Amino acid sequence: MSLSGHYETPHFPALYWPIGVLPGEPQYLYTVQDAWRFTLFWTLIVFELCHLAASSYALLVQWRNWKVMLGVVPVYSVLAGVEALMAGSVVGLLLGAVYKAGDFRMSTWLPFIWAIINVLVLILSSFSVQGGL
Repeated sequence: MSLSGHYETPHFPALYWPIGVLPGEPQYLYTVQDAWRFTLFWTLIVFELCHLAASSYALLVQWRNWKVMLGVVPVYSVLAGVEALMAGSVVGLLLGAVYKAGDFRMSTWLPFIWAIINVLVLILSSFSVQGGL
């Protein structure tokens, strides 16, 4: 699927309702840079929301120690940004490379779905698993 001269990168977030889609309504990503950018942006958003929820819970639980707790939200926010930058970049570049190698078009929903998968992996990896093989 070669890019013709009329391809324009969709505006972020460019999500559409996938059920009963009218012709021309879906928007697709064709380049590795677009896949990386959309995945990175969605991962930043989802990670920040997840870390904001965790820091809000920490504030509610530890409200008596408010002087120490003032630093929790900024620290969690910076950590979320660093984690999202790494995870979003790796996944976005891999997604873009796979779709480019297969000469496929990528729905704008896929970066959002992979951002959700990234945060679920982050949450699952935070639990210690007892047991072995």
